[in-house]
Amino acid sequence: MKKDNLDHLFERLQGEFDVEEPQGGHQERFLEKLNQSQGTVALHKKKTSWWKPMSIAASIALVALLGYQAFGPQPTLKQQVTEIAPEVSKTEFYFANLIEEQVAELKDEKTPETAQLVDDTLAQLAKLDKDYQSLEQDLVDGGDSKIILSAMITNFQTRIDLLKEVLSQIENIKNLKTQNDESFTI
Repeated sequence: MKKDNLDHLFERLQGEFDVEEPQGGHQERFLEKLNQSQGTVALHKKKTSWWKPMSIAASIALVALLGYQAFGPQPTLKQQVTEIAPEVSKTEFYFANLIEEQVAELKDEKTPETAQLVDDTLAQLAKLDKDYQSLEQDLVDGGDSKIILSAMITNFQTRIDLLKEVLSQIENIKNLKTQNDESFTI
């Protein structure tokens, strides 16, 4: 009999039942109201956690920094040499200007008679410059700095001496040509 009454009740209330899902956070609001009505205080409140996003941001920043250091711009050989021995840049500036002036003078003196001499000299200067770059690399790689610095200065002096010698030889060639032209009569 009871079953018949229940069946009858359910049939009568068909379609009037609330079958919707409650809104998000319903359980937390319900528990909070229940605790307030009973006069109890909840000890465990869920707080928003700020350390997780902060740790993710820090790890991204760390990866970016390491990537920049590993793959970022590297100092040039000249910058590394200047960092190791600052006096090298001043000395190099002085000698390079002097050599540049003499090379310009050498190129101005190029004639058909001196072309071979000038070309050979420029080739020797290129070799000396390559040797100088090798010395710079040795200095950066951690060689004996006093010996290498001395060799660098000697390299510059050798270039200057070579240019002076060649310019002197060109003057001799010009003088011989002038003497031959003066002694030649038609």
